[in-house]
Amino acid sequence: MKIATWNVNSIKARLENALAWLKAADPDVVCLQELKCEDDAFPSLAFEELGYNVVTHGQKTYNGVAILSKRKPEDVRRGLPGNDEDGQARYIEAVFSRKSGMVRVASIYLPNGNPVGTEKFAYKLRWMDHLHAYAKALLTLEEPFVLAGDYNVIPTPLDAKNPDAWKTDALFQPESRARFGALLNLGLTDAIRQVHGDAPGLYTFWDYQAGAWQRNNGIRIDHALLSPQAADLLKDAWIEREVRTQERPSDHVPVVVELK
Repeated sequence: MKIATWNVNSIKARLENALAWLKAADPDVVCLQELKCEDDAFPSLAFEELGYNVVTHGQKTYNGVAILSKRKPEDVRRGLPGNDEDGQARYIEAVFSRKSGMVRVASIYLPNGNPVGTEKFAYKLRWMDHLHAYAKALLTLEEPFVLAGDYNVIPTPLDAKNPDAWKTDALFQPESRARFGALLNLGLTDAIRQVHGDAPGLYTFWDYQAGAWQRNNGIRIDHALLSPQAADLLKDAWIEREVRTQERPSDHVPVVVELK
């Protein structure tokens, strides 16, 4: 079972790219972020024609998350549980049946938080606290789940080509990194690091500016975190780097996790 996550940076602008990648990669479940459209404007038919079920949690112009799946989604939840006052479309979750049980999958678009020292950064930290509380509650169910998406967090200096350039950015602040680490300390597994260890150069985002892609000046901010039960099923995990070479690409590329 292949579960992917990808910040498409506008589904309308990236529709042909997304369809081409789905045809080539053939994932079973895809978590999308930054749709930048409301639910009724999402191009569901194009994905349904490829055999995918579609559930969305959209928002006009900003944010928006979706899950595409070859299996019928069950128990769909829109919005991060326990964070009911949040009016932004940043979380969607669904359950999928498997021959040997089920797997819960969430698509997450965590707040950017810039500039530091403003309400935007405080909102980011509050959102991460809610996610921590919910992940802790999910762990008590002792079931396989994958929390996948754009976390807007660079976990360690190893996850940036030039860490010093990010010292004042919300993505690399001690508070942001500590909260990401707290998720791992609950018992969650960072799929990419579990498979690839401390290998350098594993990036998922390259800015459009200053030739970042050409110089491989990237960062790793798109993550798939696995519960212990999902980690036991982990077969492989990788970054689809070549997607960044598409015409008019997203500034992010897909991350794929394969479960046994």
